[in-house]
Amino acid sequence: MATDYHHGARTIEINEGSRLPTTVSSAVIGVVCTANDADPAVFPLNTPVLLTDIYSGLAKAGSSGTLAATLDAIADQANPLTIVVRVEDAASEAETTSNIIGGMIDGRYTGMKALLTAQARLQLRPRILAVPGRDNLAVATELVGIAQKLRAFAYVSAWGCETKEAAAAYRENFGQREIMVIWPDFVNWDTAQNASQTALATAYAIGLRAKIDEEQGWHKVLSNESVNGVSGISRDVFWDLQDPATDAGYLNAHEVTTLVQHGGFRFWGSRTCDENKLFLFENYTRTAQILADTMAESHSWAVDKPLHKNLIRDILAGINAKGRDWVAQGFLLGFNAWIDESVNTKDTLKTAKLRIDYDYTPVPPLEDLTLRQRITDSYLIDFAARVTA
Repeated sequence: MATDYHHGARTIEINEGSRLPTTVSSAVIGVVCTANDADPAVFPLNTPVLLTDIYSGLAKAGSSGTLAATLDAIADQANPLTIVVRVEDAASEAETTSNIIGGMIDGRYTGMKALLTAQARLQLRPRILAVPGRDNLAVATELVGIAQKLRAFAYVSAWGCETKEAAAAYRENFGQREIMVIWPDFVNWDTAQNASQTALATAYAIGLRAKIDEEQGWHKVLSNESVNGVSGISRDVFWDLQDPATDAGYLNAHEVTTLVQHGGFRFWGSRTCDENKLFLFENYTRTAQILADTMAESHSWAVDKPLHKNLIRDILAGINAKGRDWVAQGFLLGFNAWIDESVNTKDTLKTAKLRIDYDYTPVPPLEDLTLRQRITDSYLIDFAARVTA
């Protein structure tokens, strides 16, 4: 505030008012792949690389390892922002697993841990994660830890499982809300081999997930959406829309997402591995993540501002406006933010701490639709009258 002497008029800008939070980008894929013959200038080892055009990346992805097949599966669904970390395909499976898991070498993160540096390097956070074709149990358990750190969601295969019972047992290795187990894989045509081959379901899952985010929203689950670019399923999966006593019903009951053919090939199942069952659906977890990051990241402007009532009113107004917008668009069923006097005491406020509460209700997927059919003769009562009318 100017305090020097002035004889005249002046204008002082007071820039206050509510700010509508901007929803964070949700359709950003993060993959870890192998390809020893990929162009090292485009895909340097252990470095997160942003692809804004999947097809341009495919041209440099080589033909060995999992990179080209993964990018091709994503491109069949959409052309989302994709962050790739390429690791070396070693002589043994064990060495390759270590390369994928990664660590810290000379002050740099390697393997999947390099995804943690994407925000700083690329100004983007990967939120849809997979290690297609190489996600054995050791890799999968590490990947879910990366997903938690990034507030992302991981899609993994039921590694090495030949039967639905084995897949159900494999799912018991996880208890986190940030992971979905998928079994079996798809089949597609390999133009290089001129034959059908196994197509990695997790690669198609992340591409489809990004497509759904862009076209419908993060509140819609992966299940029951047509998958492009596949022509079969790698294992027989018995499925019937009206009968729960099927292979697909068994897998879904054990929180494993499976694959079915129904008007095209589709993922079937939307459950996470959450042991607490509070975030039992994929979209529940992703809703919580998107809301948390949107609210936090959109309020950096308020940090270190003078803590007076107008600031608090502006923050609340912006948060509630964003909540109403999400509800109006169908992303949430309800939302409300408020100040709780019991936690915002004089002691906390004088130490520069403000606590704002908000609650929300995510949109549940319609998983179990029951149509109740009745036979009745009531429509025969006035049948003759209606005939002669």
